[in-house]
Amino acid sequence: MVGWLGFSSLLLFGIGCLHVYWALGGKWGMNVALPTAVSSKQRAFVPGKMATLLVSVLLFGTSLLLLVQGAGLASTHPYPIVRWGCRICVLVFGLRVIGDFKYIGLFKKVRDSRFAKFDSYLFVPLCLWLCLSFYAALRMGG
Repeated sequence: MVGWLGFSSLLLFGIGCLHVYWALGGKWGMNVALPTAVSSKQRAFVPGKMATLLVSVLLFGTSLLLLVQGAGLASTHPYPIVRWGCRICVLVFGLRVIGDFKYIGLFKKVRDSRFAKFDSYLFVPLCLWLCLSFYAALRMGG
């Protein structure tokens, strides 16, 4: 089980690196990474460089949390802050799966955009996987 938690941690680290790339001006993948309104073809929001860097730092932190909790990098009794961090990750990734009821998640209304297709077939399953990974790490007790 620890192997797939390591894979999940590596995924989070890679996504964090992708956010650093975007914050530094990279364009690859950006056209499907943000929701767009179908009628206007404009992005629902455009995050700044600092917000994108903050997301990358949070992703690196969640990667580390998953390793510490799931792989037992801490002692046999992990710090309460690690367990709470993992609980917050279960909640955040679970809420991302549900979505905002307009642009993102299982219950989105805008389904015709390019982002919506990627959201349905890639982003939602990925967030569900990560939610379950953090849940499993908590259940393992690390």
